[in-house]
Amino acid sequence: MGNQTAMTRRAVLGGLAGLSVLALLPGRALAAISAEKAESLIGKVVNDINGIINSGASEATMIKNFEKVFVRYADVDFIALSALGPDGRSASASQKSAFIKAFRGYIARRYGSRFREFQGGSINVVSSKAVKSRFEVLTKTQLKGKSPFDVVFVVSAKNGKFIDMQVEGISIVKSERKEIGAMLDRRKGDLNKLIADLKAG
Repeated sequence: MGNQTAMTRRAVLGGLAGLSVLALLPGRALAAISAEKAESLIGKVVNDINGIINSGASEATMIKNFEKVFVRYADVDFIALSALGPDGRSASASQKSAFIKAFRGYIARRYGSRFREFQGGSINVVSSKAVKSRFEVLTKTQLKGKSPFDVVFVVSAKNGKFIDMQVEGISIVKSERKEIGAMLDRRKGDLNKLIADLKAG
């Protein structure tokens, strides 16, 4: 893989990372879902993504629209606390709540601003399969002038929520956990300071 291709795909990983928290089923969550429902769910998600990518809107509007999608579909608690990782074990209930809220804004700002990199591109659902207690929904991401590549959306079979995304095997949740962990280390483990900084942008 050439350096330029690798950089492009890393950019996609970053730009789509915020979307790893999308896809809470509309209405009440189902006790269990099928592969077909998981695939249909991700179809709705990628339609929203494609609409934002190719809307031609300003960056500020794209970020705002991204956050609306985030709020509508995300299992924010799961993704945020997964990103916080072991550092969240000693956090109080109020700290966890504050972190989840701050993380939501962080995701919207950090990744929503990168949508312009994907203009002229698209994401399309290809297939789905059951893997243990999850469903993996395979999509093809096509950037303008680039070769298509795989992005796998992971949906929980138990509650029908989107829980992770993998770009060529790289987990978004794990990537965010490393990033948040590094941010916390720079603040000497002070979770309250991290929360305040995430809120401030």
